[in-house]
Amino acid sequence: MQKEVLIVDDHLVVRTGVSIILEEKFKNFNISTTENYKGTLKLLEEKKMDLIILDINIPGSKNTEMIQEIKNIQPEVKILIFSVYNEETHACPYIIAGANGYLNKLSDKKKITTAVDLVLKTGNYLTNKILTDLIRTTANKETSDPLEKLSKREKEITALLIKGDGNIEIANKLNIQLTTVSTHKNKIFNKLRIKNIVELINLFNKPYGLNS
Repeated sequence: MQKEVLIVDDHLVVRTGVSIILEEKFKNFNISTTENYKGTLKLLEEKKMDLIILDINIPGSKNTEMIQEIKNIQPEVKILIFSVYNEETHACPYIIAGANGYLNKLSDKKKITTAVDLVLKTGNYLTNKILTDLIRTTANKETSDPLEKLSKREKEITALLIKGDGNIEIANKLNIQLTTVSTHKNKIFNKLRIKNIVELINLFNKPYGLNS
């Protein structure tokens, strides 16, 4: 039976590459592509899909809210998140929101085809790591959003750090002592288990907002 598959990614190379991989493995796939969220919703209103391979960092992205909006249009469609973000930090929120699987873009050809096959056949593709994180989140009532680990002041400082402000600029903007900024910065790094600003930016780049 023919399967309708939609690849959503704003990079032509990714859309083309994934299409080739899938067409080589699955002869019954009819593949469509879109490059932004608005175009994706428009297509879904016009054409029924069996599977959406969805990048979360696309123009018009609403992060986890996209999952429910897509399911509102097509409740039975399967959604496989295909992202550059590490599953350890970003998979759980999307799975909890209703996605059927999460796959890193660095995955090899075999892993990609395996994930697609399992989502279509069983309804899910969850690695052992994601399953463990989901169980821990549920059991311990932990939040899947790392921002919730931070205090209101720490969130403010995190937002400024991500924007590129240094300790002195942050101290001036928030009217606090330079030593206070350093203390909060250390607490932020310790709570999020990161070592530098680059890791902080990667952690909070797109999928999470910075609302206090």
